[in-house]
Amino acid sequence: MNDQTEELIEEAPKSNTITESNRKRATILAFALVPLSGLATDIYLPSFPNMALSFKVGPSSIQYTIICFLLSYGIAQLFVGSIIDSFGRYRINLASLLVFALSSFVIVFTTDIHIVYLMRVVQGITTAFIIVGKRAFFVDVYTGEKRRHYTSMLSIVWATAPILAPFFGGYLQKSFGWQSNFVVLGIYGVVMFLLELIYSGESINVKHPFHPKAIFKVYSTLISSADFTFGIVVLGVCFGTLMIFSMSAPFIVEHLFHLSSVATGYCALLSGTSIFIGGILGKTLKFGSLSKKLILANITQLVLIGLMYVLTPVYTSLPFLMMFVVLINIICGFIYNLFFTYCLTRFPLNAGVASGLTSGGSYLVTSFVTSVLFGFIAIKDPSSLALGYLVFGLLITGLLLFLRKKLAY
Repeated sequence: MNDQTEELIEEAPKSNTITESNRKRATILAFALVPLSGLATDIYLPSFPNMALSFKVGPSSIQYTIICFLLSYGIAQLFVGSIIDSFGRYRINLASLLVFALSSFVIVFTTDIHIVYLMRVVQGITTAFIIVGKRAFFVDVYTGEKRRHYTSMLSIVWATAPILAPFFGGYLQKSFGWQSNFVVLGIYGVVMFLLELIYSGESINVKHPFHPKAIFKVYSTLISSADFTFGIVVLGVCFGTLMIFSMSAPFIVEHLFHLSSVATGYCALLSGTSIFIGGILGKTLKFGSLSKKLILANITQLVLIGLMYVLTPVYTSLPFLMMFVVLINIICGFIYNLFFTYCLTRFPLNAGVASGLTSGGSYLVTSFVTSVLFGFIAIKDPSSLALGYLVFGLLITGLLLFLRKKLAY
């Protein structure tokens, strides 16, 4: 290593570092934090109607609390990778956990919806620091087959939050009210802070210099690639399709069908499980080219949406509605898995930046398209839900037609 390189790399501090003695416990803690983004968005979904009554606002005002989180989480992910590579993961993670916990308790006691919006923005930013840092943890600490094993488990562990969080949140809402969801988030943040403080440490081996020009050049190269950039847009619209039901289910289930928040939790459990199934199918099915699989999935999705729009007003039952939601979500999970893998592996020499842009960019697209959709369509019944699905399904169709000759495989 030459003198110039040594000047550009700062050795990570030796105190509070990951060692052989605490690596296993730190790994368990890292996995415990991976589902945080899903937990923060999904646990209070069954409480939407109750929150709307409590704050004396309409459904869209409560739905925007999700969008505030997604938007800030997405923007932050675009930049935090470079920050934690330069300044370390451990102390930033500890500070983020404390701020996340504090913001949760502020939401519990506020009566102003605008304070909730602000705290959700804070939570989105702190969650980005926590999640991106924990993704990097596995690359820092492990090598070879163990690294591949642990990183392949990240998406599986993350998927537990959309499946379980609304189910758990439904019981919290029924037993203790909407504030209990944020009490749980606050306690979770405090407990994880204490466990991280005691058992974890700094995982980065070297700190890289923060050079904006070099970082900007890498970002420009990735963004200028049409297949990568439009792939991120597809991911965002696809995730937005999944979020349409998540953000509308409490009002449809509890207002239209007059069921409890627990029923909303069960519907969210089905929805989350279907996304998980779609992801597994996307990983295991090997037939045809990527473009062929995507277009076939999209055509199937549009047919299901058309049937849903025609049939659900006639057969007005929640199980019949959930049949279509599950099938559409399976296809969304399938498309999402294929494009997420494609974008992450598109630039192997810049995997970190590609990961941040893929995840952060898709969240930004989701925030934008869902806010626009809810601004024009009030989703309160199966027909309007199908209409929302149709808008996003047609948007995905247009993007896939544009990309069919640009995909690398």
